[in-house]
Amino acid sequence: MVNLEWFRTFKAIYETGTLTGAAESLYISQPGVSLHLSSLESHVGYKLFDRTSRKMISTERGKVLYNYIQEAVCKLEDAEQHFHKSTEKETPTISIGMCFETFQFTLEQYLPTLNFNVIIKFGDYPQMLRDLDNGILDLIITPQKGDYKSLVYEPFFKERIVVIGGSQTETQEFDKLIEQNDLEGLQSWLKKQTWYGTTGDMEHLRRFWHQNFGKRPDFKPNYIVPNMSSIVRCLSSGKGIAVVPDFLSGKELNAGRIKLIWEGYNVIENTLYFGTRKRTIYAEEIRQIEEIFVKEMV
Repeated sequence: MVNLEWFRTFKAIYETGTLTGAAESLYISQPGVSLHLSSLESHVGYKLFDRTSRKMISTERGKVLYNYIQEAVCKLEDAEQHFHKSTEKETPTISIGMCFETFQFTLEQYLPTLNFNVIIKFGDYPQMLRDLDNGILDLIITPQKGDYKSLVYEPFFKERIVVIGGSQTETQEFDKLIEQNDLEGLQSWLKKQTWYGTTGDMEHLRRFWHQNFGKRPDFKPNYIVPNMSSIVRCLSSGKGIAVVPDFLSGKELNAGRIKLIWEGYNVIENTLYFGTRKRTIYAEEIRQIEEIFVKEMV
């Protein structure tokens, strides 16, 4: 069965002359436009456009189809607009992608104060970038940038990957080893400590160890917990150490329940970006979310 959105996309390509122009006018991704067009061409059984490097040129059959469906599609769009105007204003819903810890330490407490709906999605950053480009997400918080022409990235924060410990962890010996630049002694001391890690991500520990000691860590954490929030809570009540982004432990550090043990000789910093599409109908809602992140993290 033909999808009526294919006709709307076809009309947009015909009128703008490019896939990019059609994508911008419809607020969808260019791959989505291409998919609609190929599906429609497969359904009707012939080419609707001749593709050049600069423009989509309608075939004769494409012109016939446009003349046939143009008025009908316009009427459907008018009906859609009229329907929205005759009902109460719909509450906007935006979808945001980020890691679980970032959500819990920043946005979670503000959700009841927002005047729009929010859907939070957790996952890996490459998938979030694809979902943003495809219109599934409206905003992502990411340390990675993808090669998507429809997306823009705004840096807003730099996180440091550091070693933290419970406030009761004795570090006088370790501090002396740092002053002496004793790499072997530092490794030996660290490996004797009680370590916490997460089930989903040991990348921070591996990266920190390799950056400062030139090799992968040859030990496993003593305790594997669900996420970094759990690590911070565990450390707050006793001894032990872990490698985490510094902003996740800021409140506990300020309260004196945990302490910063070491930033490393070679400091590791990640830039966090707001990732959005160039064209969006949720600019105001996204601005409010971004302001919350800046307030909580910067």
